[in-house]
Amino acid sequence: MSPDGRHAAWAITLRNKDNTQSRNSEIYLVDLSKPGSAAQKFTAWKTAHAEHGIAWSPDSKQIAFLSDAEKQGQLELYVQPAASPGSQARKLTSLTGFLDAPRWSPDGAKIALLFTENAPRAAGPLEPSTRDAGVVEEHIYEQRLTLINPRSGETKAITPADTYVYEYDWAPDSDRLAYTASKGNGDNNWWIAQLFTVSSASGEVRQVHKPDLQIANPRWSPDGNQIAFIGGIMSDEGSTGGDIFAVPAMGGAAPHNLTPDRKSSPSWLRWLPSGKILFKETIDGGTAIATLDVPSRVAETLWTGEESIGAGDEGLSTSSDGKTIAAIRTSWTLAPEIWAGPVSELRQLTHENDALKPLWGKTQNLHWKSDDFEVEGWLMYPVNYDESKKYPLVVSVHGGPAAAKRPSWPGSFDMTLLSSQGYFVLFPNPRGSYGAGESFTTNNVKDFGQGDLRDILLGVDEVVRTLPVDPKRLGIAGWSYGGYMTMWAVTQTHRFGAAVAGAGIANWQSYYGENLIDQWMIPYFGASVYDNPAVYARSSPINFIRNVTTPTLVAVGDSDAECPAPQSYEFWHALKTRGVKTQFVVFPGEGHAIRKPEHVQDLLERTIAWFNGNLRP
Repeated sequence: MSPDGRHAAWAITLRNKDNTQSRNSEIYLVDLSKPGSAAQKFTAWKTAHAEHGIAWSPDSKQIAFLSDAEKQGQLELYVQPAASPGSQARKLTSLTGFLDAPRWSPDGAKIALLFTENAPRAAGPLEPSTRDAGVVEEHIYEQRLTLINPRSGETKAITPADTYVYEYDWAPDSDRLAYTASKGNGDNNWWIAQLFTVSSASGEVRQVHKPDLQIANPRWSPDGNQIAFIGGIMSDEGSTGGDIFAVPAMGGAAPHNLTPDRKSSPSWLRWLPSGKILFKETIDGGTAIATLDVPSRVAETLWTGEESIGAGDEGLSTSSDGKTIAAIRTSWTLAPEIWAGPVSELRQLTHENDALKPLWGKTQNLHWKSDDFEVEGWLMYPVNYDESKKYPLVVSVHGGPAAAKRPSWPGSFDMTLLSSQGYFVLFPNPRGSYGAGESFTTNNVKDFGQGDLRDILLGVDEVVRTLPVDPKRLGIAGWSYGGYMTMWAVTQTHRFGAAVAGAGIANWQSYYGENLIDQWMIPYFGASVYDNPAVYARSSPINFIRNVTTPTLVAVGDSDAECPAPQSYEFWHALKTRGVKTQFVVFPGEGHAIRKPEHVQDLLERTIAWFNGNLRP
């Protein structure tokens, strides 16, 4: 959304000739002040490139963006007048490495971005890891805050060379920036990031806050006196949830929790000129947009819906006054599209996915009791549901564990398509999930696989009790933490007749030394595996492998840094040795997220075939 609220710009991922998703994208622009105006392609290039990272100048006259138009795979920063769609963009940088997150200073004199010089791959633990060979050494590539002069293209890194920067925000006076960062390996150390400020002129750094848990989304107050952020236990970079805090911008004092005991999980925020905070939150399995009056700590919900807003926890943008927003909206009945307008009067801008129609049945939000908690989740009905028939059910456990299943168009590993095969599908949000407050999210600390499995099994009981589900035809599936919960569940119960464990964790003790992001584990287990191996052993499926009788399909990417392939090998090998029906598939060149279209299709087809082969009469 442009600062003046008159225009919206977005990037659309292109498709290849065979209709698979491309790595290329195009930027489009629409004039919201002229009702009925058609979106226009913004750049002039005739061939496909990557184009994204849209950043409006504060006067709404220019757009800065990233593109690899000059050299495939190497992003550079460009700037182009907003009033001239189709004109030639001006290239500002000639850098080698990874560029991300451009943002203009409030006075328009500079553009900041994140730059990782000579980076061998895109940043983030979801990407395929670099293979080791020879003497193994840790090669650290630091992502630094870098300032660009939009007139001359002059480039200057302003954060220390030994520090990896994750997120940042400009101060209202343009003299300083707030940022989250840590020293050392960027993929691993996000979980111990601290809050700093840096002078845009001198590079002088000030430590503002060292948190006990994770922080994200730092945002400066309009008067420049405070910095707000989201803090809490977060198992994955980019999957944000917690409470909203504010800390003095000069440091020297503890932050104040502005949303204590709120039964939701804020995931994005920005200050409004009024001094209120506009924020997005996960709540009761859905999404809400609200404002927070900081002095009184009173929140007002502006909108709530059974859908997802944004791509992950981004994809939401506002005008300077906060009265107009642009957002990606998606649900089980709405494929992703751009919407814009006042929060309560959003109108659809794009129709890129109008041809896509749901292949699955209706959904229902369920609630059930487990211990002292009210747990919720989503139940998807079979297509052409007939209440006189008995149906199989598959439980789909989300990753994280700090995440939540919200209504959205299906992704690469999603059990939604089982509905078209005549299954009920239960998507539970057990303890450890976002959406019910920080105390609920932290309730699986030192308790992996215990309370959260009870929550899931009681959810299954609720569905079996109230709907025509055949209790002898139950399945379970998940990826990442969901893959772990699948491995764990089949060692703890014989209720499931089939399982699909994707990128799971079989042995927390060996996992600690194999994965490349071990910092996330200490807040959850209370200590490293070397200091307290027993707490890791207690939740390790491999220690209970003798109990497994459930036919289990195991899948993983061969370059997964988050949940390395040896964990899946270990579980599959144990099942095979003990004579349990199993199959193992390794996807070459894939990291934690399976992205190649042929692999996504193969995984979905194998999953459906596995459940059909083991749960059908």
